[in-house]
Amino acid sequence: MRRRRAAVAAGFCASFLLGSVLNVLFAPGSEPPRPGQSPGPSPAPGLGRRGGRGELARQIRARYEEVQRYSRGGPGPGAGRPERRRLMDLAPGGPGLQRPRPPKTRTSSDGPPSWPPGSPGPGPRLGCAALRNVSGAQYVGSGYTKAVYRVRLPGGAVVALKAVDFSGHDLGSCVREFGARRSCYRLAAHKLLKEMVLLERLRHPNVLEGKDQPPITLLDFRPRQFVLVDGELKVTDLDDARVEETACQSSADCVLSFPARNFTLPCSAQGWCENMNEKRNLYNAYRFFYTYLLPHSAPPSLRPLLDAIVNATGELTWGVDETLAQLETTLYLYRSGQYLQDSKASSGAEYQRIPDSTIAQADYRCWPSYHHSGCLLSVFNLAEAVGICESHAQCRAFVLTNQTTWTGRKLVFFKSGWNQLVPDASKTTYVRAPG
Repeated sequence: MRRRRAAVAAGFCASFLLGSVLNVLFAPGSEPPRPGQSPGPSPAPGLGRRGGRGELARQIRARYEEVQRYSRGGPGPGAGRPERRRLMDLAPGGPGLQRPRPPKTRTSSDGPPSWPPGSPGPGPRLGCAALRNVSGAQYVGSGYTKAVYRVRLPGGAVVALKAVDFSGHDLGSCVREFGARRSCYRLAAHKLLKEMVLLERLRHPNVLEGKDQPPITLLDFRPRQFVLVDGELKVTDLDDARVEETACQSSADCVLSFPARNFTLPCSAQGWCENMNEKRNLYNAYRFFYTYLLPHSAPPSLRPLLDAIVNATGELTWGVDETLAQLETTLYLYRSGQYLQDSKASSGAEYQRIPDSTIAQADYRCWPSYHHSGCLLSVFNLAEAVGICESHAQCRAFVLTNQTTWTGRKLVFFKSGWNQLVPDASKTTYVRAPG
């Protein structure tokens, strides 16, 4: 439940951003790897900055042991020895070290992958055999470690297929330092195994299975790791996630370091930094989302509440529970329109209603706006639209659209004139009466 609350709290950061958040959350990846190109021979091994190949072997062993710990951490489906779920290109008889390429379509008499008993989600349980029969592979993008392809399963479902990217920074930097391409590939592949194990233990989109598990923390917390799906903020990458809390002997071992400031947390009697995973996620949500999205497009009457949330998370004075409660209160006031009860009454100006029409041009800019060249805002009701128009000196009319935000609010264009009235069955124009 605690993890769910943390995820809900992080998800609310998109409440007032709506459509325009897509410009912030998506960033282009690198160029796709060229299918068929050989990864080439390993460069001559160097001394390395951290102890040569012995250090590389230590890193591989540590990462593999991490995968083992996560696979044993709960009774989730498929839990077991991770070497039995190796990636296709590491399995016996596989192609070996070849550059990842879009899978080819292969005709098979097998039907779509079966659904396992007690499967927690709508997606099928997949194995290597199912992945060999995908079709329509399209390159999506690359990150630090992986290349991602969009593929279609035999049953018709579209999924993202990830593979180690030979042109990625993770593999390239390792090869340059240690000169051991195969071992560097194993190191990168274990990151994918870790992500697979964590995903197998997810029983709910926002909850990690296991009552005694601490909150999962994202060590590589960045806006591009999240996407909006039907109004919900979802994480897309778990290979740099961690479940364990940090071990400590004193509070000096429990320092949360960020570019702008550091926080020192208490060390518990059990030898763990108290709530470090939760606090790291909360402060990163403050850094990347809350400060940029929450206060700026909120109605004036809600800004004090949101300022309190931003300030409290910026100082880590609240935990996840208190942050969630405050966010849910603000969201309720926003969705229900109760924040309008304390607003001043409009000036009483009258507006003529002109159905099935819109106004061409006559745009002016306002802030915040969902449109780059016009004033497009969301309103709870008609009275709020009238109040906004009255508060803008250049507003002479507004156009009510049939589009809504994920909270059910209507989108309205505010206009500086209404000389170019044109038919539009999906809109209604309101023109301020003269005088």
